[in-house]
Amino acid sequence: MRSSKINYLLVGMFVLLTIAALVVSIAMLTGRTGAVDAYHAIYRNVTGIKFGTQVIYEGYPIGQVESVAPQHQEGGMVFRVDFTVQQGWKIPEDSKVEIAAPGLLAAKTLSIHAGSSKTALKPGDAARTLDAPDVFGAMTSLADQLSSLVEKEVKPLLQNVSFAVNDINKFLIGDGTTLVNDASGLIKDVSGRLPQIANDIETFTRNLNNASGEVMKLASMKNRKQIEDVLDHMEVAAIKFNTVLSATKQVVGDLNKLVVDPKGDVDAIVGESRYIIESVARHIDSINQNMEGAARNMNEFSRQIRANPGLLLSGTAQTDKARR
Repeated sequence: MRSSKINYLLVGMFVLLTIAALVVSIAMLTGRTGAVDAYHAIYRNVTGIKFGTQVIYEGYPIGQVESVAPQHQEGGMVFRVDFTVQQGWKIPEDSKVEIAAPGLLAAKTLSIHAGSSKTALKPGDAARTLDAPDVFGAMTSLADQLSSLVEKEVKPLLQNVSFAVNDINKFLIGDGTTLVNDASGLIKDVSGRLPQIANDIETFTRNLNNASGEVMKLASMKNRKQIEDVLDHMEVAAIKFNTVLSATKQVVGDLNKLVVDPKGDVDAIVGESRYIIESVARHIDSINQNMEGAARNMNEFSRQIRANPGLLLSGTAQTDKARR
């Protein structure tokens, strides 16, 4: 009897120890083995995230997801993910939390990318987030785009290529012989003209050589010297021409000053010219009479000289036969 009670006691203690070990193991697996700090993050897509999802900091596990709750915001639905980490774990405030999988077949985790800020988040703060890349969605989108490309671009292109190949076959079968015959005739024609073409090329080359010789003669030392002398004379002439232009500009400037200045010499010249013209106008009658008398005297003098040229030597007056 006493032996059975000892057995029951041992079995009970073993069961209690097993239960305690199971509880400790579960607590360690869930990361809730001590005090924790709570944080939260906002995502538009939480595929693969649920209660118990592991939270890692640069690859090191530090906590787990506690809850995922939808929230309404302007522009659509978002999801609040509450997670806890080991108490006292410092997370820089510019750190970013991303939904990521360590491997292709691994479960999703909340991966915290450490920032460089010296200020840490306070428990209860919202962490910055990175949108999780949806690999399967991207592959599905790529497959849809490829399918659309095949339907809209590749198939019509293959059809056009097929039509082009058929046309080429028809051309080769139908007009290929004619084309070959034409090409053969053209080759024969060109072959017959090749000697003449070669002669023309040789003549052109000879003329080109002669022309280059003439050019070299023109470029001789004597001709270059003469050209340099001409250029020197032209330079001297240009300098003189510039001097003439400068003098002309100065004369034009003086004329402008003379014309523009109403109080200068032009005014005096105009006044004197007016006085002279008025004086001539007053005496013009007497001047005309004197000029007329002088003209008659000159006529008489010239008539007497023509009649008796000796008057220029003797000075004796000719007798007037008309008075006798």
